Amino acid sequence: MKAIMIIYNQANTEKVEYMLDKLGVSGYSLWENVQGRGTSTGVPHLGTHAWPEINKSVLTIVEDDKVDKVLETVKKIDAINEEVGIRAFVWDVLKTV
Repeated sequence: MKAIMIIYNQANTEKVEYMLDKLGVSGYSLWENVQGRGTSTGVPHLGTHAWPEINKSVLTIVEDDKVDKVLETVKKIDAINEEVGIRAFVWDVLKTV
């Protein structure tokens, strides 16, 4: 099993929700009003007057065979408008209770 954390500009919310539904990813945790700055070319998303954009974050645990499809879809969403911003990170899940 793998943990996938997807951090994205809230403008991508519908695309991310659609992706999760289409790929059969039903369980996740969602964080709203996530502040931060991505790569060296990214602008801050701080929800302030100067930097008004804000992010969301989703954490889901999936079987290994779903990871590549999720990452491919995240890459496609990012390609639509790279300035908006979306990234995914994957970790091994060794145990769960």
